[in-house]
Amino acid sequence: MSVASAAAVAIGVLVFVLVAVTGGSAKPAKPTESVLKAPVLAYPSDATTAPAVDGIQCQMTEQVVQHIHAHLAVFVGGRQRQIPAGVGIGAPRQIVLTNAGPYASGGQCFYWLHTHTADGIIHIESPVAQAFTLGQFFDVWGQTLTEKQVGPASGNVTAYVNGRKFTGTPAAIPLSDHAFIQLDVGANASPQPYSFPPGYQ
Repeated sequence: MSVASAAAVAIGVLVFVLVAVTGGSAKPAKPTESVLKAPVLAYPSDATTAPAVDGIQCQMTEQVVQHIHAHLAVFVGGRQRQIPAGVGIGAPRQIVLTNAGPYASGGQCFYWLHTHTADGIIHIESPVAQAFTLGQFFDVWGQTLTEKQVGPASGNVTAYVNGRKFTGTPAAIPLSDHAFIQLDVGANASPQPYSFPPGYQ
């Protein structure tokens, strides 16, 4: 087999893997450079056990009866923090390096709320249609979310949903389809615009 043929086969396998793990609904989009360079807010757990969290199970395959996406951005003191790839994917995780950056293609299991990339997109993939909240995503992540704390960052929290201020506790924010959620810890960064990349529309 020639080098060119081997490369073509390798690319084909990678495309197959990405389609398989995403259900063919979306491909990873390249996060902005500012997101890729931003400090990680908190890394996913490396625990090898994955018990149910808030009734959300970690299953061997992704569940797509309900398959929607929301976006989360976090700013601490006015500076963006990265939401890492692999939240909600049980360790050990498989990380594929793509042109869009690291992609968590698999692991021990998938919680119904998880991230594949570091672009802040939360995948809501459940075996039944039901409402989920941002607080449940943070519980799966193993991080605190209150009016005074977002993960390890503490301070007054201002929340925005779709560009409008959210007046309740941030843990109650619904993870609705195409919601873009922003949490400002300490300094108010003001709502930043966001558009979902192609494939998530």
